[in-house]
Amino acid sequence: MNSIVKIFATAAEQAKQGLDSVDPDEGGGATLEQQIQMILNAVYVVIGIVAVIMIILGGVSYATSQGDATKLKKAKDTILYGIIGLIISLMAFAITQFVLGAMGA
Repeated sequence: MNSIVKIFATAAEQAKQGLDSVDPDEGGGATLEQQIQMILNAVYVVIGIVAVIMIILGGVSYATSQGDATKLKKAKDTILYGIIGLIISLMAFAITQFVLGAMGA
């Protein structure tokens, strides 16, 4: 857990340094393509985290269902939908990487 906190602290510090190094008066800000890429990456991270949480919650629900058929079905559906969401987000990431890469070429 402590290493996760260190990773987030390091990432936050790097982001702050990156923002501090950009002077809006110099016109050295991020291009539209870079801004789109940053926004999409943030969205993909959020979607990935939500999908993984759904898979974990489905697994816990499955483990605690005590053989009840309706609870088992609901848990399996939650896991399935979490996996589908993760796959769709990965496919969307690949497609946008391809499109943005083609725009830059």
